Amino acid sequence: MPKIIINHAHSPWPRLHKAIRRAARAVLADTTAARRGEIGILLTEDAVIRQLNQQYRNRDQATNVLSFALAEGEKGPKKVKKCRLLGDVVLAYETVLREAAAYHIPLEQHVIHLVVHGVLHLLGYDHERSPAEAERQEAKEIALLAGLGLANPYWTPSD
Repeated sequence: MPKIIINHAHSPWPRLHKAIRRAARAVLADTTAARRGEIGILLTEDAVIRQLNQQYRNRDQATNVLSFALAEGEKGPKKVKKCRLLGDVVLAYETVLREAAAYHIPLEQHVIHLVVHGVLHLLGYDHERSPAEAERQEAKEIALLAGLGLANPYWTPSD
């Protein structure tokens, strides 16, 4: 079973821990190499994620989720003491809350989607690499979310 370590710096996050673990486990369980993986999830504030986004992506703005894969650029997770350390996912509370309100979806549902999105990045999915990779990641997210009982987050009325 994957090991998921959750750290939070914002008081509303604890009520979402169960949903966060469920989402992360669903992604890791779907990938044979990661079933025994270990990830960290940091639940923080916009100011912290803005600083990380500036430092690591040269973007001076808050964002909803960032992923830091330990094996980036390699062919899979590094083995460390028989545990596959996959990396960290960081979520920003204020941004996630604003987006959920703007999209008219429950906060928990949006958090689950972002955890799935972030963990897929740890596994090598990268929607920014190419349109084909974006489609691949989006399809994977839709399938995983359906398995968790959630609707397609990319659906639009014109679909």
